[in-house]
Amino acid sequence: MHYDLTDLRLFAALAEEASLTRGAARAHLAPSSASHRLARLEESLGVALFERHARGLRPTRAGEALLGHARQVFAQLEQMHADLSPFARGVRGHVSLYANTNAINCFLPDDLGEFLRGSPQIRITLKEMTSPEILRCVAAGEAEIGVVAGEIPPDSLIAHPYRQDRIVLVTPPGHPLSARARVRIAEALDQPFVMLHAGSAFHTGLMNYVAETGGRMDVRIEVRSFEAVLRLAGAGVGLGLVPRSSAERIGRQRPFAIVDVDEPWAQRDLTIVVRRDVALSPHADALVEALRHGGVSAS
Repeated sequence: MHYDLTDLRLFAALAEEASLTRGAARAHLAPSSASHRLARLEESLGVALFERHARGLRPTRAGEALLGHARQVFAQLEQMHADLSPFARGVRGHVSLYANTNAINCFLPDDLGEFLRGSPQIRITLKEMTSPEILRCVAAGEAEIGVVAGEIPPDSLIAHPYRQDRIVLVTPPGHPLSARARVRIAEALDQPFVMLHAGSAFHTGLMNYVAETGGRMDVRIEVRSFEAVLRLAGAGVGLGLVPRSSAERIGRQRPFAIVDVDEPWAQRDLTIVVRRDVALSPHADALVEALRHGGVSAS
């Protein structure tokens, strides 16, 4: 197959304009040149990309498939340019940091904000994953730094304490469980829950745990933030599960009760992990030190 980005941009313009004349003009080509390029593209791919009719062009099913892929190509090119442009402006380094939901929602915004204010020439790629996924990525070299909860494999990773936290149950005031000092999840599964959205590392880990214990959680509504979980739980929509740090910070604004979850996994002490056998870049090392000391830039 022989075609280039000009061919793809022309094809997309023709598909979106539904006209050879308008599509060619948008691609800054004469209609004859556009027609010739389109014919070569169809010949190269071995399929017809458009149905020609009196009112213009209509993509075939093959054309619709190509249009979707072409748009992805253009989006990735734009992202590539966006990723590279900071280096042209003097960016000195880039650090990849993968973290779980708890860290990203409760601690990293303040710590990274402080670090980046003192290190304006550093860029960070931050991704949310479950702790087991992060451990695998750091061990495989896909991420320089991870922030996780739970046990750390001692053979391939170095661990540094980061923050202490705990998952708690939140209920509306006066709920039968609100007077308890602690509760097991099994005791609350007959109640509806407000949950962080599916796809979040927090949601995945919690649902997997409940399933492994043979239980089933009645999720009444899913939301995009711990604050939304707390507000809906306080309003009596359902019970919520959130980190204590989040509940204590937001709890001053909304009335709800906080009950400790009596499960081993509820203790969510966060740990910074890096590979044992590979030295960090100076910028990644600076970020690790900043996180260990509360976000103060070490660069």
